[in-house]
Amino acid sequence: MEFNPGVLIVGASFGFFKTVNKVFDRLPVPESALRNTWKWRNISTSLVHSLITGIWAVLCFYVHPEMAEDLIYTHSGFSHSLISVSIGYFIHDFVDMIRSQKLHQSWELLFHHTVVITCFGMSVLLSQYIGFAVVALLVEINSIFLHLRQILLMASLCTSTVYRLNSMLNLGTYVVFRINTLAWMTRWLVLNRDNVPLLSYTVGSLGMAVMTAMNIVLFCRLLRSDFLKSSREGKKDREDKEK
Repeated sequence: MEFNPGVLIVGASFGFFKTVNKVFDRLPVPESALRNTWKWRNISTSLVHSLITGIWAVLCFYVHPEMAEDLIYTHSGFSHSLISVSIGYFIHDFVDMIRSQKLHQSWELLFHHTVVITCFGMSVLLSQYIGFAVVALLVEINSIFLHLRQILLMASLCTSTVYRLNSMLNLGTYVVFRINTLAWMTRWLVLNRDNVPLLSYTVGSLGMAVMTAMNIVLFCRLLRSDFLKSSREGKKDREDKEK
């Protein structure tokens, strides 16, 4: 069997994000986040992953546009490396959560990571569906604002202008890069049913179903927390002033 360099990249990525995590552990933490320094460190590391992979995913299609025409077989070493790097991060995050949190606190994310690692792992080992996996990583563009939102909340900056601006960017990119991307991927999988082996189609379909359900729930939570709640509070304040 020919050696797959992706395995080495996964290992290097795991080590890189473990190092990033340790660096954040030594950096100053806002006083309001001291009650949960692990979460602050974990989200900060996740933000680094999102910045790297989100921008990288866009560049993959920019430098190799042919991949968009064939998401199964056409890809470059640049895009193959991206998927390997992302697997390394998700393995690191999985281990970090297992060590630092109770199962009932993190089972949703652990399940999400298991699905991602399985799907991306098959893609790297088979050197197929790399383009499809790169499309999936476009959601990391939204994750940049999603993680930044959590950091701002932990830093007690939820009433700041930066938080409000980030909330709007978060919701906008959520629709464009998360919901629309997942919908497009689901449509592509259905249309290409005859070109995808049964095992890959089954794993992909289950993965898409899980991701879609989780993202719809998260979208409703964000909408209720950052917009509907603030609208109700604003209306209540106006009514109090009128009284």
